[in-house]
Order: sequence, then structure tokens, then C-alpha cells
Amino acid sequence: MGFRVELIEHQLAHAVRDPLGRAYNRTTHLPERKKMMQAWADYLDKLKAGAEIIPFRAVAA
Repeated sequence: MGFRVELIEHQLAHAVRDPLGRAYNRTTHLPERKKMMQAWADYLDKLKAGAEIIPFRAVAA
């Protein structure tokens, strides 16, 4: 969907061991993350309504 990997990682809340890091990560990139989640919700709504499924490209690990 074209969103930066770090936004996805923050949204998925991958563990940060340090308590201060966890508090910081909770609000990092919040406006962009909200846009990303709205785009995802819109995509899911379209699927539910019968829209064509768009393929996701594989990301190298």
C-alpha cells in the first residue's frame, strides 16, 4: 500500500525492551499511522463489498 516500513513496525507494536522507549514509540509517527490504518480499513471495507483483491509484493527479510 506504499507505507514506510517503520510506520508498519510502530503500528504492529513490536517489542521495545526499555520502558522509556515503549512510551516514546506509542506516539511516534501517530498522524502517519492514523492515515495508514484508515487506508487499511478502507481497503477491508472494499473487500467486504466485493472489490478486487490487490496483491501485496513480498518484502525481503
